[in-house]
Amino acid sequence: MAKKNYVIDTSVFLSNADALFAFENNDIFIPLKVLEEVDKHKKRQDAVGFHARKIIKHLDGLREKGSLVKGIRPEKGMGIIKVCDPSRDASNLPASLDNTVPDHIILASALRVQSEWEKRKTIVVSRDINMRVIANSLGLESEDYITAQAVDDADKLYDGFEEVLVDDQIIEQFYAGEEIILDEEQALGLFPNQFLMLCSSANPKKTALCCYKAPHLPLKPTKQKYPNISWGIKPRNKEQAFAFDLLFDDDIPLVTLIGKAGSGKTLMAIAAGMEQALGMGPKKYSRIIISRPVQPLGKDIGFLPGTMEEKMLPWLKPIQDNLQMVVGHDKTMLQSFMEKGKLEVEALTYIRGRSISNAFVIIDEAQNLTAHEVKTIITRIGDNTKIVLTGDVEQIDNIYTNETSNGLAFAVEKFKTYDLSGHITFKRGERSKLATLAAKIL
Repeated sequence: MAKKNYVIDTSVFLSNADALFAFENNDIFIPLKVLEEVDKHKKRQDAVGFHARKIIKHLDGLREKGSLVKGIRPEKGMGIIKVCDPSRDASNLPASLDNTVPDHIILASALRVQSEWEKRKTIVVSRDINMRVIANSLGLESEDYITAQAVDDADKLYDGFEEVLVDDQIIEQFYAGEEIILDEEQALGLFPNQFLMLCSSANPKKTALCCYKAPHLPLKPTKQKYPNISWGIKPRNKEQAFAFDLLFDDDIPLVTLIGKAGSGKTLMAIAAGMEQALGMGPKKYSRIIISRPVQPLGKDIGFLPGTMEEKMLPWLKPIQDNLQMVVGHDKTMLQSFMEKGKLEVEALTYIRGRSISNAFVIIDEAQNLTAHEVKTIITRIGDNTKIVLTGDVEQIDNIYTNETSNGLAFAVEKFKTYDLSGHITFKRGERSKLATLAAKIL
């Protein structure tokens, strides 16, 4: 296969620093402007900052082996890695490019590499769609950098539910309270804490809802009634009922909930947390910790005035709406819970290094987290703590992830084989008829 030149854009290194070693025996060219752009992100306390610092360390390690300007071969069988000389990048820009725009300077570097290596294909690699479009309009080949994917297609993401065809008498026995254990063939492909709809082979309308635990354990009936709910928030459909089963199960410390806007995933998580930490019944947890990723346009949380709670308020307004719905819009009660430390608003930026015990933790909009960030959060969880990740993989604001590479998708797929976790995907909207219709037709 003919050797190629790859010019790497900033966005690639900020999503995966190890991309530096992912191009086999092809040569890699890094415009100096990319290093300047990476340097701007190195102090960030998120996955982007992590990768920014890591790529700088990689390059510093290579620098000790030789000259990055002349090119360094990291190891046998790999191509050279070279930092483009900036002296002509900005001065020889085509008329259509602007030397004050970083992307344009990077593309100018790519054009120079292409002109110096006429017999070798030069390709711009970028996660930025518009960057790839501009590159193509300048006569440069371009391609996306595909990061690790939880699944090949978002439609294949584990949804936590399965229909199983059984003999009619099995359903009769199930409703009679007898223990039902699926045979080996029926249990094939099922996962711990997966919810099932048993369907009669004789009558398709004859069904039973249950939860599969393990091959040798009987099916567990799903709970249908919640008579002792403090604030009256109860499931409205089977997916919400499944979620409540997971959220109230002491043996499942990790719960993931995926659903479209208005499906009730956040409300179910908050209602379950309030019941178990602040309700009238026995207190399983000492407090509730709620947060969501901060995805601002241009500035992070530090640029806003006020305390950490005040800075987080714009991003936590949807959480506050759900909290007020649970307690009946009683703002005094909510304020009292927060003053007593029973309800905490936490910034994910500062969760690194903490060890969280005896708490019910809710991370909303988790689809905007990377796999690295989800790992950082879950590894903070201590004894007697339940963590709930909620989100919609079709609504991602983080430019460094997509439907199949985000941290929520990775959590769902990686944990589905373990009995310490449970997942359900919400299918129906329950916010209002109008909201449900809008989500469907618009």
